[in-house]
Amino acid sequence: MFCQDHSQLCCTDCVLLNHRQCTNVALISESAKNLSMDMRQLSNNLQTIVDELNKFKSKQEASIQSVEVSCNAKLQEIQDMRKKLNAALDVLEHTSLKELDENRTTMITSLKKDVENCSRLKDDLQKLSEAVNGLCDKSKKELEFIASRKCLDKIQESESYLKENRVNVQSSMIFKANTDIELYLSKQSSLGRILDSMQSLPVKMNPDQVLTVKRILEYTVSIPSDTSQSFSIYGICIMPSDQVIVTDFLNQKVMLLNQQYKVLSHCHVSGSPWDICQITSSEVAVTFSTDVQFISINNGNLVSGRKISLQHVVYGIAHHKGELYITSGTALYHYNMTGTLVKKLFEDAGDLYTVFYCAVSPAGDKIYVTNYTQHKLLTLATDGTLISTLEHPELQYPRGVHVTPAGQVLVCGYTSNTVIQVDHEGKKKLATLASQRDGLSQPASVCYNTNTHQLIVGLYNNTKIFVMDLQ
Repeated sequence: MFCQDHSQLCCTDCVLLNHRQCTNVALISESAKNLSMDMRQLSNNLQTIVDELNKFKSKQEASIQSVEVSCNAKLQEIQDMRKKLNAALDVLEHTSLKELDENRTTMITSLKKDVENCSRLKDDLQKLSEAVNGLCDKSKKELEFIASRKCLDKIQESESYLKENRVNVQSSMIFKANTDIELYLSKQSSLGRILDSMQSLPVKMNPDQVLTVKRILEYTVSIPSDTSQSFSIYGICIMPSDQVIVTDFLNQKVMLLNQQYKVLSHCHVSGSPWDICQITSSEVAVTFSTDVQFISINNGNLVSGRKISLQHVVYGIAHHKGELYITSGTALYHYNMTGTLVKKLFEDAGDLYTVFYCAVSPAGDKIYVTNYTQHKLLTLATDGTLISTLEHPELQYPRGVHVTPAGQVLVCGYTSNTVIQVDHEGKKKLATLASQRDGLSQPASVCYNTNTHQLIVGLYNNTKIFVMDLQ
C-alpha cells in the first residue's frame, strides 16, 4: 500500500494501525499507474547523494586526523605554558631566597658585632677587676683613684651599650607569604579554554549587517536585601558559560544571572559601580570611584579579587588582548593589566562626560567612545586619532556602547530612549533596534549575547532589564 497523505509505503498492518484516518491510501499497483517515474534521474540523484556522502565522509576522516594533530599541538602549548609558569615561579622563588639570604647576612653580621663588643667589654672589665683586687691591700691613693675612674667609665660604657641593645628572647625571621598568588590560582578553573575550530575561528560576518528584533521581553533582577526599590544597570557582560554579570549602580552591587536572568549570586563593592568588561572566561573588571575591581566566578559565586587604584575617576572600561581601555569622563587611557599607564589616548576637557563609555572592535583597530553631554559617538584609532564623529536625533545623551563579535556597533540614546545600530566606521545610523514605542525608557547599557542571539539592555532607575530576541 501507499499513503499519499504521509508519502509513506506501508503494509496492511501499518494501514490498520497508523493510517486508518488517512483518505488517500491505495494499492501500490494503483498508485504506480498515476505516477510517472524517471528512473534515470532517480539514479542520478542517488549517485549525487552518494558522492556528497563520500565527500563528507572523507572530510570528516581528514578532520579526525586534524583533531589528533591539533590536540598534540595544543598539548605542547599547555606544557609550554606550564613551563613558563614554572619559570615565573622559579624567578619569584629565587628573589625570595635572595632576600632571605641578604636578611640572614645582615642579621648575622649585626649579631656577631654584638658578640665581639660584649667580649671586648667583658675582657676590659675583667682586667680592671684584677687590677682593683691587686690594690685592695695597698695604700696607693693615686692608683686607686685612677682605677676607680677607669672602672666607673667602663661600667657606664657597658651599661649604656646594654641599654641601647636590648636582648631579644630569640632572633629569627618571619616569612609573610604573598597569598594573592595562591588565591588567584585557586580561582582559576584551568590554564585556558579549549575551543573547537568552529569556535576559535573569527566570526566572518558583515559588521554592517543590520540586526532585526523579533520580540522584546522584560525581566526583574532584584534581591530582598536591596536598599533601593529600583536599580540602574550601568554595565552588562556576557560570560562564555552563558551567564550574565550586571552592575547595579544604586545598590552598589554586582549580580550574576543565569540563562533565565534569575539572580544566582551577588557581591557588594565599596562604591557605585559603572561599567564592566570580561577579562577571562571566569573573571570581569568593574569600575567605580577611582578603582577597577576584579571579580571572579568561583563555584557559582561572585568573589572579589585584586583591585587597581588609579589617579583619576573611572567610568567606562573595555578589554582587548590583555590591554585595558578606561575613560575618566574627559579622557581615554590605555593601561596594562597591572594598572600601569601606557598612554593617554584622547582627551576632551571642554565639558563633563565628553569621554564616557567605550568599546573596542573585535580586530582591536577601533575604539568607540560616547560623548554624553555633546550627543556624539566618537570613533578613534587605537593610537587615539579621531576617525569619525556621529551625531543623530536618536543619539541624545549616549551612554552605553557595545560591539558584537561580528563588529556590529550598538549605542544607547539615554534621553532619546533608543538603542540604535551604527555602521562599523561610526559614520551613520543603520537601524533603530528599540525605542520608547517598545516601552524603552532611559537605556544605560547594552550587550549582545552570542549564545542566545539576544540583546540585553540595562535601564536607569528601573526594576527590569530588556531582553530582545533577534531574528
